[in-house]
Amino acid sequence: MTAAVAADRLLARLREAVGAGHVLTGDKATRGYRKGYRFGDGPVLAVARPGSLVELWRVLQAIVEAGRIVIMQAANTGLTGGSTPDGDGYDREIVLVSTRRLAGIQLIHDGRQVVCLPGATLDRLEKALAPLGREPHSVIGSSCIGASVLGGVCNNSGGALVRRGPAYTELALFARLGEDGALRLVNHLGIELGDDPETILSRLQAGDYTASDVLDDPARAASDPRYARDVREVDAPTPARYNADPSRLYEAAGSAGRIAVFAVRLDTFPREDATVFYVGSNDPEDLTAIRRHLLTTLDELPIAGEYIHRDAYDIGETYGKDVFLLIDRFGTDKVPAAFALKSRIDGWCERIGLRGVTDRAMQALMALLPRHLPRRMREFRARYEHHLLLKVGAGTAAATTAAFLQRHFAGSASGGWFRCDADEGRKAFLHRFAVASAAIRYRETHRRSVADIVALDIALRRNDRDWVETLPPEIDRALVARLYYGHFLCHVFHQDYIVRRGHDPLAIEHAMWERLDARGAEYPAEHNVGHLYRAKPELAAFYRALDPRNGFNPGIGQTPKGAGWTDCGCAR
Repeated sequence: MTAAVAADRLLARLREAVGAGHVLTGDKATRGYRKGYRFGDGPVLAVARPGSLVELWRVLQAIVEAGRIVIMQAANTGLTGGSTPDGDGYDREIVLVSTRRLAGIQLIHDGRQVVCLPGATLDRLEKALAPLGREPHSVIGSSCIGASVLGGVCNNSGGALVRRGPAYTELALFARLGEDGALRLVNHLGIELGDDPETILSRLQAGDYTASDVLDDPARAASDPRYARDVREVDAPTPARYNADPSRLYEAAGSAGRIAVFAVRLDTFPREDATVFYVGSNDPEDLTAIRRHLLTTLDELPIAGEYIHRDAYDIGETYGKDVFLLIDRFGTDKVPAAFALKSRIDGWCERIGLRGVTDRAMQALMALLPRHLPRRMREFRARYEHHLLLKVGAGTAAATTAAFLQRHFAGSASGGWFRCDADEGRKAFLHRFAVASAAIRYRETHRRSVADIVALDIALRRNDRDWVETLPPEIDRALVARLYYGHFLCHVFHQDYIVRRGHDPLAIEHAMWERLDARGAEYPAEHNVGHLYRAKPELAAFYRALDPRNGFNPGIGQTPKGAGWTDCGCAR
């Protein structure tokens, strides 16, 4: 049987499983799936879009039995290319399986826990829990662009909420490919659903179970059980969280597509009223003192503590303005559709050689609109280099925090603070989110002067007081701009380096890695390795144990792409 005939038969089987309209082939039809949000692209035999969990199981069976590669993808909002192909350096064809049609959120234990199917998004989960006065693990950042709940768990996404730590659960329903080549369904969800795979999956999707079928095993956690303690240990010589932490790798948690996850069970959290304080300073020691004090003396941990450097503030104000205004005026519901529309238009323009048209058009339009950030924020931007957004509980924690800030900055020439009103607090955190997408827009509108972006997310040691980076001249000269922002209380930073044309971004990235290694930092901190970072031995071993035949998402973490974990020797 020739490879061409085998491909035809596989495509026919996929169409039988999900319907012909949900099997996409060709560069044009598959572009929005095989091309990553920030990084990653490569050819695929097809994109399959199952509409039920049973269809997903049948699709996986067909791909495995045909000897092809499976790449699972949820919302395609990742930043390191972890759910898209990495060039053409594979020894087998790829079928990308999109789970966007598999939305589903089931509340259990009166909403204290949820069961999420593969297409469930953080923004939808947030809305489902709001009437109950509860929240999901993450309510800031990627939840605004439709990121999936399962994607967060599978990538150990960290989030901005100080008390909750990385997305984590030990309760999941998943399929894995064994050493013998057999695909098996594993039910560790803690819900009795039967024994036959299709029965289990159809019952779960229909919510066909009772409270007595839901089992509570105290030995299995549905959220990170120890992060609130870890983050308080400000004198520890290790980071609070990072993707390759072996203690936070468990089946679905951190699996990065090495298994096919059908559902996860997660804790939810009480929502509380909050107060936002805006801090500015020209002395990094001010922010260090605030971090150490709040984490060690408050009875109740802060809710969030986000850092923005002035340069990131400026680029975010200019190049993240459209994202800010879209969310501010229309809410998070409209953002995924807007991103999808932009991707389609970009695809049409690129086919006729007009890359970056939408980005340049949006920037021209944004320049005509009035300034969008509150006056007091703009005043602090003019006065201070370092900005810290603090969100704390509105009760005792707010009063205690205000008293400390008043004492700390009494008579200070280096910094200041103010208590935000509701509008200022909302816009301050929204601006912090907009900064994260601004580097991409800057690159697309400055193609003549920019080679690319080196985007790092790093976890510094908890006891590291020297958190402000000083680059050697040879690296500094190669950069157009540097954007520093991140989750300051957790000591997790996002560092985007916009590389000047004529310089090698990969060489700069490797030089950065050496500097981070010397500092005792861990990376990536919360976006997972994707195809950008090299998986450390513990993480690579975890991947290999999950997927001994290397049939699911091979190459992640720069591991081998060949069948059986061999180096296939193919061109990248």
